[in-house]
Amino acid sequence: MNDQTMNSIKACAQNISFQPRVLVVDDEARIQEACKRLLTDEGCDVEIAENGIKGLKMIEEKHFDIVLLDLMMPGMSGLDVLTDLKARHPDTVVIVITGYATLEHSVETMKKGAFDFLSKPFSPQELRVVICKAIEFIRTLQDIATEKSRMRVMINSLSDGVLTTDNQKRIALANPAFLKMIGCRKTSVIGHTVSEFITEPRLLDMIERAIHQPEDTFAEITDEMIVPISKGKDEMIIGIRSIPFRDRLNRNLGSVTVFHDITALKKIDQMKSDFVSMVAHEIKSPLNSVLMQLNVVLDGLAGELTEKQKEILSRISDRITSLTTLSTELLDLSKIESGLINQDREDLNVCELIRDQVISYRETADAKSIRLVLKETATGARMMGNRVNIEEVVSNLISNAIRYSPNGGRIEVRADTKSDCVVIQVSDTGFGIPAADQEHIFDRFFRVKNEKTRYINGTGLGLAIVKSIVEAHHGTIEVDSTEGKGSCFKVIFPKSEYRF
Repeated sequence: MNDQTMNSIKACAQNISFQPRVLVVDDEARIQEACKRLLTDEGCDVEIAENGIKGLKMIEEKHFDIVLLDLMMPGMSGLDVLTDLKARHPDTVVIVITGYATLEHSVETMKKGAFDFLSKPFSPQELRVVICKAIEFIRTLQDIATEKSRMRVMINSLSDGVLTTDNQKRIALANPAFLKMIGCRKTSVIGHTVSEFITEPRLLDMIERAIHQPEDTFAEITDEMIVPISKGKDEMIIGIRSIPFRDRLNRNLGSVTVFHDITALKKIDQMKSDFVSMVAHEIKSPLNSVLMQLNVVLDGLAGELTEKQKEILSRISDRITSLTTLSTELLDLSKIESGLINQDREDLNVCELIRDQVISYRETADAKSIRLVLKETATGARMMGNRVNIEEVVSNLISNAIRYSPNGGRIEVRADTKSDCVVIQVSDTGFGIPAADQEHIFDRFFRVKNEKTRYINGTGLGLAIVKSIVEAHHGTIEVDSTEGKGSCFKVIFPKSEYRF
C-alpha cells in the first residue's frame, strides 16, 4: 500500500475539529487487537469492549463518535446493543461487523440505524475505507450542526421577529423577538401549530396563502398588524412579510414570516402626513385658485390681452404649475422613503414591463423626432418588486432621456441578466452630464444647469425618487455620461430566487 492509502484516515480526520473516538465491541481478541492497532496508528482514540453489556456501560460513561459492533456475541446480541445505543446516542455512527453476513442481517441492522456493514474477515484497507466514510459522514453532520447553530444565533439576535413553519403549519423556528411581539411567554413552541399561539385571522391567512402558493408563482405577502395596548406597553404596529419556503425542485416546504416593528415609522409618517395636509390646505389650494384665475385671464374671458401680457402670464402659470408638481413629488418621495406604501412585491417579468413603458413613451419621443428603441432583452430577466414602483423607475429614466436629448436623438432601453442580478439600462445621445455634476444628480432638488438645459422644466426630485425606490428593492443605480455625447443609466436589481 502507498503512503496516501496508509494516511487516508488521518487525512479524513483533519477535516473535523476533534480526534475521532472509536469503540470496538467484539468478543474476538484478534479483531480487537487488529482494529485498535490500525486505528490508533491512524490517529483515532480507540477503546475496547469484549461484550455488549460492557460496551453499553462504556457508552453511558462517555461519548464515542464511531462504534464497531459485532453482531454475534455471548450475553447480549449486537442487534440489542444497536437498538439501545441508537436510542441513547442517535448521532453515533455504528458500523456492524460479523462473520455471518446475509441480506437479512444487512436489512435488519440498517433498519435499526447502522451506518455500514463489514463482513469478516475484512482487510485493513476495507476497514480504512469504511472508517473514512464514517468520518466524512460525521464531518457533514458537524457542518450541518454548526450551520444550524450559527443560523440560530443570528436569527435569535435579530430585533425583527422571525417565524418559520412546515407545510402543515407546525412551527419550525420562532425567535425571541417574535414571541415577545405576540405576547407569548412560552420558550418552547417548536412543533406546535401556529394557531395555538396566533389568533389573528389575517396573519393565519397570510401563512396559509404562502404555504399553498402555486409553484409557478412567487409573491411576497405583506400586511400590517396592530398589537393593542396592554399592561405597561403602548400600542405597537407590526409590518409583516410572508413568503413560501421551497426546495430545489420548487416544492413548498413551508413558510417564512418576518415581523418588523414599524410603530416609530408610522408616527413619523403621521407627522409628515399632518405637515403635508397643512401644506396642501395652506399653500396648494391657494395656488390652484390662482392658477384657475390665470387661466381665465389667459383665455380672454376678462378682456383682450396683448402678446406680451400673454407671455408674462403664461410664465407665471408655468411657475405655479411647477410648485404644485413639486409639492406632489415631495409627498411621493416622503412616502417611498418611509417604506410604508407599496410594500407588496411580486415576481416581475422585467422584459414585459420595460416594453410597456417604451410603448407608452413612443408618441412623446416621436414629437421630438427621437428614435426610442427597445433592444433585444434577456427573456429570463425576472425580479421581486413592486410593479408600480419599478414602472415609475423605468418611466422616470425614459422621460428624462427624452427631455434631455435634442431633436433627432436616439434612446435605447434594454434588460440584461447576470449570474445573480437583473440590469435595466436606459442610454441616450443627449446633452450628457458634466463630470463635476455626476456625483450630485441623485441629490434632492439638484438639476444640471447650463445653456442647453436651462429651459427644461423639472423639480430636481425625479432621480432622487428613482434612487429611493431602487434602494428599497436592495438594488443600485449607476450612471455613465459624457458631456455632449449622452448618458447611460444602469439599474441593478437582485434576481428572483425562490429555492433555498
